[in-house]
Amino acid sequence: MRTKKQNFFLFLKLVLLVVLLGVILFFAFRNTILESAITKIDNKLNREYQCRFQVKRAKFHGLSDLEFEEITLIPKKADTLVSIENLKTTVNFWELLLGNIQLGKLEINKGFIQLVKNKNGSNFDAFIKHKSNEKSNDQANYAKLAYRILSKTLNLIPTNMNVKGFAFKMDDMGNKVLFDFKQLALENKKLNSLINVTSDDFTQDWNITGFADPRDRKADLNFSSSKNDSIRIPYLEKKINLKTSFKTIHFNLENLEMSGGELHIGGYTSIKNLKVNHAKIAKNDVIIKNARFDYQFVLGSRFIALDSTSSVQINAIKCKPYIAYTNDTDKIYALKLSIPKMKAQDFITSLPNGLFDHFTGMEAQGNFGYTLNFEFNKSKPDNVVFESTLKPENLKITKYGEANLNKINSEFTYRAIDKGVEQRPIVVGSSNANFTPMSEISLYLQKCVLTSEDPSFFNHRGFINEAFKQSIAKNIKTKKFSRGASTISMQLVKNVFLTREKTLSRKLEEILLVYILENNKIATKERMLEVYFNIIEWGPNVYGIGEASHFYFQKRPSDLNLKECLFLATIIPKPKGFMYRFDSENKLKSFANQQENFLTRLMLRRNLITAIDTVGQNTPMVISGSAQFFLKNKTVIKTEVDTTAKDNFNF
Repeated sequence: MRTKKQNFFLFLKLVLLVVLLGVILFFAFRNTILESAITKIDNKLNREYQCRFQVKRAKFHGLSDLEFEEITLIPKKADTLVSIENLKTTVNFWELLLGNIQLGKLEINKGFIQLVKNKNGSNFDAFIKHKSNEKSNDQANYAKLAYRILSKTLNLIPTNMNVKGFAFKMDDMGNKVLFDFKQLALENKKLNSLINVTSDDFTQDWNITGFADPRDRKADLNFSSSKNDSIRIPYLEKKINLKTSFKTIHFNLENLEMSGGELHIGGYTSIKNLKVNHAKIAKNDVIIKNARFDYQFVLGSRFIALDSTSSVQINAIKCKPYIAYTNDTDKIYALKLSIPKMKAQDFITSLPNGLFDHFTGMEAQGNFGYTLNFEFNKSKPDNVVFESTLKPENLKITKYGEANLNKINSEFTYRAIDKGVEQRPIVVGSSNANFTPMSEISLYLQKCVLTSEDPSFFNHRGFINEAFKQSIAKNIKTKKFSRGASTISMQLVKNVFLTREKTLSRKLEEILLVYILENNKIATKERMLEVYFNIIEWGPNVYGIGEASHFYFQKRPSDLNLKECLFLATIIPKPKGFMYRFDSENKLKSFANQQENFLTRLMLRRNLITAIDTVGQNTPMVISGSAQFFLKNKTVIKTEVDTTAKDNFNF
């Protein structure tokens, strides 16, 4: 009777015999197996993607060396997608037995991949449509899925590579870019490449060099120009009018591993002299001299997160971000941002050039820190968490830059901008006969406008967190920008100190300038409101309440009654289209009356007015000023007004 030890050795011999037999059979029929595999790939691509995959010659050299000649992938009735003249590679035999493809070395001589899109479609349409028709699996384990995809991708990157005469081409409706790989070599984990990039208006040589180890899943790469000039990014300028360039990029992948059911990806990337130009970002070039992103991504079974141990640095500004998406019982989106205490002057000098032009020359004392906490639960859209906190420490502005906030306290000239064109000058001060001090503005009008535009104006410091929360919730639910959260302070800064272009730069400047204006007590609330009443647009080419009261009612602002003030307050969002609130008999339409009635009830509930104040509300309002011309001729000017009747103060 055999002992356990004898049985074990017998089993081991049988396994080795089976493996040996498998190797012998594979060696004997390897080329037949290879041809069969190519045929299966061709049939699948033809069936699922309407593409023909052809290889003129394919053969094994030994157990792991493969050679292919004239490889092509051609979609039906479309341009060739892939063409390779000669390809040699090795595969890990033992990984292949386990069903994994892991490349050892790769040589490619002459070939290309090209993506072509024209009026008849694209040569990659079938792949996109096939992917979009696949049903997503909401129950997929994010960590395992990502790890599997990344592992397979890294296994396809050879440990040794030599590519010559290979090109990547793009032609998007005539927007052409060619990446010609003059050299692409990976040997002993060192990568060297020379890529000639050609587009419609420039040609440039790029270098990618450094350390790459696809098996150990580590990399440290440098991306630069061979002539040490700035690298321009092609395609984007013609496609989306985005001009961008940079001096160098450094990319580091230090960690990629599964641990405790979670996938951890860590490393850093840095960039020097990044230049961006786009009409939606800023009117000038935006330049960031130095930026670095230390990243730690964590993926679990039902969540993806940028961990709070990550950091972002722009010049001297450092912040700690946390971004997470959880798809478990509810779908939850979270964002947290923290700027540790830093010197205010370091912050100002570190702002990207071109993004904060109005801060040029500004000087400050003291320190500050900042935290942001945002969370949105898709199942509970009204329970948005939005907490924005600035922590000043002896913070004081000692010198103003391009935006001289002190001018609000004295007489100045204001010029509105409409469609990028400066309008006539409006003097905000006593030398203007239409200028109206707060003491001469009807209290009814003050209460109506504050109630409709900014009820807590005299209590807040420029921002209302609750308004931001409500705005975010509504905009997410409607999937469009349907509600703003601008306070009168924000509207004032936007109109008096900034231009009116709708750019990221202008919005960021607005936020920072509002904080400075409000928290450094540069102007009193009364003065801010006085300026607001004297500059805002109340109708076509009508600026300030002095002009508006005469334009509509031939009255002084102090003589306006409640009904007239309600009308003036409700037209502020769309002042150029006031005439469309009236019917053919010059009576207010139903929707206009409903708005005024709602505002009246709101003011009554807040004890801003009494029932006695509303006596005579049912009396028809009479437009007696020159606004009558617009009522009589509204059909003539309808087209012009429709294109300009937008919210005067919402971004």
